[in-house]
Amino acid sequence: MLLKLLSSAMDAVSAISFLVFLAGCSSPKAPSETEIEAVLQSSKSNLVFVEGGEFWLGDVGNESGELFNPIADDNKPPKLLEIESFSILKTEVTWGEFVTFLKDVGRAGDYTVEKGFKRAVRLPITSNDDPASPNYQDKPARSPNFDEADNYCLWLAEKIGLPYSLPSETQWEYAARNRGQPIAFATDTGEVELDKYLQRPSQYIDPMQPVSGNALIHSSNDVERRPVGSYPPNPLGLHDMTGNVAEWTKDWFYPGYDHLSAKNPVAKQPSNEHADQRVVRDLAGLGDHVGGNATV
Repeated sequence: MLLKLLSSAMDAVSAISFLVFLAGCSSPKAPSETEIEAVLQSSKSNLVFVEGGEFWLGDVGNESGELFNPIADDNKPPKLLEIESFSILKTEVTWGEFVTFLKDVGRAGDYTVEKGFKRAVRLPITSNDDPASPNYQDKPARSPNFDEADNYCLWLAEKIGLPYSLPSETQWEYAARNRGQPIAFATDTGEVELDKYLQRPSQYIDPMQPVSGNALIHSSNDVERRPVGSYPPNPLGLHDMTGNVAEWTKDWFYPGYDHLSAKNPVAKQPSNEHADQRVVRDLAGLGDHVGGNATV
């Protein structure tokens, strides 16, 4: 799923985090030092500071008391939480950046059809500069599993010397909702104007179709996505917190929020019922948190 980055205040150099995506297969040539340095510079320069505070995690609904998502149960009841300041990447990590990491650590060849990665036929682990390709370098990264997303953060931390990590679910939603405001969608307006992209049979999808609307949301299994930053950001300056690709968090999955502590919470231990699942997030104020399989 997807990847973004956050931290406690950069001046204090506390925990930095970011969210990751779903990914593909094999091309093991090592990256150059120039390619690696470009990833590191991007990861430092694109951080957005988010001042901490209190907010209600979950489906708080609108001012009239109407729930944003009356169907889902996992996001209710909301819970009042306190969170320290952090920083988060303003865009999802790109496919080109993620492939640079996989090649640098020698794991680009691990994701093949023979090793169980079914998407490898269409999505080999290689990036290019062709905007029409599903492997275009500026499209959001597709992490093959939670562990690889987490390893990307550790790789950045070692290279840069700052404590990069995946965000907690609480950090993710707080940032997506513009410091916890009661809004349903992390767009420029708080509403969704759907991009018409992907709203057609797969064989007719044209990657060169001009961007429309302010978010890409769909229910298909198509792996095609828009390049990061294609849509206007939310008021904090963060792109694609609603739509494009879903994003990993560091939390283990539990239904509801009773398991979370009241300050800087993160579910560090798996539940008995959902022992192989992590939380992935995609829609800001809808408060929906669903289990994402933590392994391939």
